[in-house]
Amino acid sequence: MNYWLIKSEPFKYSWDQFEKDGKTMWDGVRNYGARNNLRSMKKGDLAFWYHSNEGMEIVGIAKVIKESYQDPTTDDPAWLVVDFKPFKKLQNAIPLSILKKDPRLVKMDLIRLGRLSVQTVKEDEWEIVMQYATAK
Repeated sequence: MNYWLIKSEPFKYSWDQFEKDGKTMWDGVRNYGARNNLRSMKKGDLAFWYHSNEGMEIVGIAKVIKESYQDPTTDDPAWLVVDFKPFKKLQNAIPLSILKKDPRLVKMDLIRLGRLSVQTVKEDEWEIVMQYATAK
């Protein structure tokens, strides 16, 4: 299994709306790096759901339910979408400010590539973030 992080501005599409919908198509990606990450996702992979701009925190985990296919919002075959369903709302949302302070995460894409909307997460990074998510 691979791990990912996907970003959504909560005023456009929040975790709460995602949970209400029960699934979503991750469309509108127009960055080649993010598109390549979508292409690499496999059914069953997990992705942190990150609220960008407002909140700036990881709030949940989504699961890939359909691998990449042509983005129906454009005729350009270069762009892809992936389908997700909610997997788990995190017990504790994890602010970016906390993650930036952890020296073990200095190489995490979220820290290094702040503007990329679909990012890779290494297994050790996933485990560290999950420690924050379950801390009491």
